[in-house]
Amino acid sequence: MKRTLASTLVVFAVSLVHAAPAGDRSLLGFSDARAVEQRKLEAQFDSKLQKENLRTWMKQLTARPHHLGSAAGKKNADLIAELFRSWGYDTSIETFDVLFPTPKTRLLEMTAPEKFVASLAEPSLKEDSTSSISDELLPTFNAYSVDGDVRGPLVYVNYGIPRDYEELERRGIDVKGKIVISRYGGSWRGIKPKVAAEKGAIGCIIYSDPRDDGYFQGDVYPKGSFRNELGAQRGSVADMPQYAGDPLTPGVGATKDAKRLAVKDAPTLTKIPVLPISYGDALPLLRALAGPVAPESWRGALPITYHLGPGPAIVHLKVAFDWKLVPAHNVIARMKGSTRPDEWIIRGNHHDAWNFGADDPISGMVALMEEARAVGELAKQGWRPKRTLIYAAWDGEEQGLLGSTEWAEAHGEELKRKAVAYINSDSNGRGFLYAAGSHTLERLVNQVSRDVKDPQKGISVAERRRAKAIVEETGENRTDARNRADQRIEALGSGSDFTPFIQHLGVASLSIGFGGEDGGGSYHSIYDSFDYYSRFGDPKFEYGIALAKVAGRIVLRLSEADVLPFEFTNFAETVGKYVREVEKLTDTMRDDTVELNRQITDKSLEAWRDPNEKYVAPKPKVPVPHLNFAPLQNAAAALKDAADRYDSAVREREGKALSENGRRELDAILMTGERSLTTAQGLPGRPWYKHQIYAPGMYTGYGVKTLPAVREAIELRRWSEAEQQVGVVSKTIEGFAREVDRATAIVQGDPGS
Repeated sequence: MKRTLASTLVVFAVSLVHAAPAGDRSLLGFSDARAVEQRKLEAQFDSKLQKENLRTWMKQLTARPHHLGSAAGKKNADLIAELFRSWGYDTSIETFDVLFPTPKTRLLEMTAPEKFVASLAEPSLKEDSTSSISDELLPTFNAYSVDGDVRGPLVYVNYGIPRDYEELERRGIDVKGKIVISRYGGSWRGIKPKVAAEKGAIGCIIYSDPRDDGYFQGDVYPKGSFRNELGAQRGSVADMPQYAGDPLTPGVGATKDAKRLAVKDAPTLTKIPVLPISYGDALPLLRALAGPVAPESWRGALPITYHLGPGPAIVHLKVAFDWKLVPAHNVIARMKGSTRPDEWIIRGNHHDAWNFGADDPISGMVALMEEARAVGELAKQGWRPKRTLIYAAWDGEEQGLLGSTEWAEAHGEELKRKAVAYINSDSNGRGFLYAAGSHTLERLVNQVSRDVKDPQKGISVAERRRAKAIVEETGENRTDARNRADQRIEALGSGSDFTPFIQHLGVASLSIGFGGEDGGGSYHSIYDSFDYYSRFGDPKFEYGIALAKVAGRIVLRLSEADVLPFEFTNFAETVGKYVREVEKLTDTMRDDTVELNRQITDKSLEAWRDPNEKYVAPKPKVPVPHLNFAPLQNAAAALKDAADRYDSAVREREGKALSENGRRELDAILMTGERSLTTAQGLPGRPWYKHQIYAPGMYTGYGVKTLPAVREAIELRRWSEAEQQVGVVSKTIEGFAREVDRATAIVQGDPGS
């Protein structure tokens, strides 16, 4: 199937190349003359990139387990810092003291109807040279699970998200007082124990089903790239939708003298014990379940009939942790701007891993390093950036974005004054460009991606990305992929180090990387190694160079633009789309509620059920009231008008440069515009998240919720809250539109230079 898709994409890509016009050579934020200079600078930058460096650094950085708090983690931070210094950056290591519990006890056993003890271990492989290293190796566990020693009947809960529990309830299955087993997928892992605890479960087991992450996808490691039967996914289960960063210091940097919560009072810790296991360890547990057969969509690829339980499998789960503070070492490298030193372009990737971390995160880290080295070479030849560049290698990302969040919180006020944008990367591999972030930067991303060639196909990464969307998308999204001048970038939820910048501080952000053809079965296992990555991830390190070219151009254009390259018409269109989506959501919920209540009344929901199965009819739902979306519609219309006025003013100004004072005044508005999309009070129930357009969902975790305050109030059927938040979000959008009008006034009124 993958070969067929790949060949189809090539056909589409070739047709796109042949159909494409010569193209607009202008650059957003640059005059025509300056655009020519900028392209020469970028060509020089490209010429200095050397993929051999990526291979060398990856082998060095992945030689030992280098998780948060480890000796190898500190050694890697020192190495990265020393390299940055040698490239001409003013470099320091900023350290924060953060909570990182590591396991003392891990036990999972089935006591009935038969005895089974889970191995909870990943064996070494002769094909993977580092898999035999045991010093400082982190075993399989979920960080920020509470201690616990629980016994109870087992219930299979599919992905363990709210709608799965609704299905169980309709079948008369209650998880109260029981241990649940959930497969990875469907949402972020931290949502699974959160929902389980809310439903009364006393413990949670998470396993990787081979349908989603194993032999159903392809050959398993070491023969192929997919997860083998004893590979397990470590990971944090902190309740990050409440807040990111150190659980004990919400909202403030975790410095030595910071005021800390007691561990027992930290709200982002789980309420029940949690443990991840392999599908090899999960098989005996699932095979021992009885009760109803699982719905078809719940069935994985293990060689069993999937039953729901409860029991007769009885499980004993015991975990205990060493609850300690450890140092998180952030490498911060600066190159001061020559003319706009107080406008900061921040570029980041984390350096910590669950163990060896070749793919996650070193594949992205070495690309960032090579990008920074090439920029340093330009500086050594006499070029200096106009605006200040900051390259960051974060620690503690895996546990909950600890290093980046603590740094952003500690420097929050200064970042609000000076940060122009934050550009993030994480894992990287063969395949297609992924881009997500602030839609005011969407035009910039599109221009950059048209100027970088795909290493395999020889066409631009933009054309290859468009071809993929045309093949894979449907409906309106496919129409957009075919016809829209700029390809859409996705909105940001959470899951990497952009979160504190965009969603807490309101700094315009991007997250970029390549992937889609690099397998993925090593994720958070001991097999995320140099041997794995050099076979399956990006064997020639070509896509590491492609990432350096894309990110490097974004950094250089933000640095060198006459006026910061923000654009508002794409953002306004996207906000309008989000408004229509929440309206449609309400209409759909209204229709679904009417139909559900009708089916409950005439008992048609029971008609297709097996009469031998227990069935509990759902309770009727309160009808969905009328919500007044007029304020949101009006705000979106005002934003569109303001964006169009700014676009017209810029076009009319073409060829006539702003004065230096005008450029500075305009930059000041553009760089802080994203801040006006935040509110001081933040989102309802989780004030750390302040952005009113993008946030991780309360029950999706990594997955984004756009217009989150309104959308989630509707989804949770909190109608009065939804009405209130419509007003809050509308005023926020109107405030942003006023900032755009301020920018327009400068463009129109400046006398020029």
